[in-house]
Amino acid sequence: MKKLIFSALIAVMVIGCKDKTDKKNMDVDSDPMTNSGSVSNSQQVPAPPPAPVDGEWQVLFDGTNFDAWKRYLEDGVGDAWKIEDGAMVYYPPKERKKGEKYNLVTKEDFTSFVLSIDWKISEGGNSGIFWGVKEVESLPEAYHSGPEIQVLDNEKHPDAKNGPVRQAGALYDMVGPSEDVTKPVGEWNTCVITVNHKTNNGNVVLNGTEVAAFPVHGEEWEAMVDKSKFKGSEHFGKYRTGRIGLQDHGDIVSFRNIKIKSLD
Repeated sequence: MKKLIFSALIAVMVIGCKDKTDKKNMDVDSDPMTNSGSVSNSQQVPAPPPAPVDGEWQVLFDGTNFDAWKRYLEDGVGDAWKIEDGAMVYYPPKERKKGEKYNLVTKEDFTSFVLSIDWKISEGGNSGIFWGVKEVESLPEAYHSGPEIQVLDNEKHPDAKNGPVRQAGALYDMVGPSEDVTKPVGEWNTCVITVNHKTNNGNVVLNGTEVAAFPVHGEEWEAMVDKSKFKGSEHFGKYRTGRIGLQDHGDIVSFRNIKIKSLD
């Protein structure tokens, strides 16, 4: 009889322990992110975010080649532009023919778009980013047709002393940046330029801050041009469809991570 009672007690204890273990395991399984208990790797690691939709951004420079670019009014890129550490770098030639320039333009035309580009300027350097560039034989420079977003060392280039409309992030000689958010010389700046002819809006976001907004055609645009050095130009800002350009202003400058998204 004593043996029977003892055996019954053992059985009850075993069942109770098993029930607690099952409940514990159920608790662990109900929270896939807990670190206690035995949890599979698939439960511990959250699912990756969905991949971006292919084709939304068009890469204009991926750090390996100049396939999307050419010299303004010329074939090829020339020896002055190099690829270093995933960036295109312009080194002004020590000797060049009078009037010889190494401005780059895209091989493709664009109308309404968002352009994202990183730039890094040398000490005391000057350059620019154009849009709406039309290659016209009678126009030796890309800026004769294409409006420019200024790339500049605000601290040491004298053009910065001519007012905000000449400083980095400006719609050159027309709309100055609301504030100076540039990084120190030698560091990368990220510039996002929007040109939307459908809504007649353009803006510049530099290092995450919108620094300039402006119309891109019409009476307001023409009024800005008339107050600038481009007044009376037959070609400046006249082409809604044109090429993206990078300026040779005689100083070392670097660009990388160049991509564009059409808004057409």
